[in-house]
Amino acid sequence: MTTNSIQLNVEKALEEIRPFLNSDGGDITLISIEDNKHVKVRLEGACTSCSVNQMTLRAGVETTIKKYAPEIETVVNVE
Repeated sequence: MTTNSIQLNVEKALEEIRPFLNSDGGDITLISIEDNKHVKVRLEGACTSCSVNQMTLRAGVETTIKKYAPEIETVVNVE
């Protein structure tokens, strides 16, 4: 896949999860995609202080991103 199509797929994934984060007072922003396989995001709002944000990142965000862009290997939250 091209860099552009990977970014579009990652953004589609974030759009799918965003309503769930918004309902809890949070949000997510795509920071970067490195080497077409490492995604950096920023959890925002209520998600920054949530005690289960790492579970949300792995179970929700990473799983959804990999569904849209299977070539992604890691998803990390940057503050």
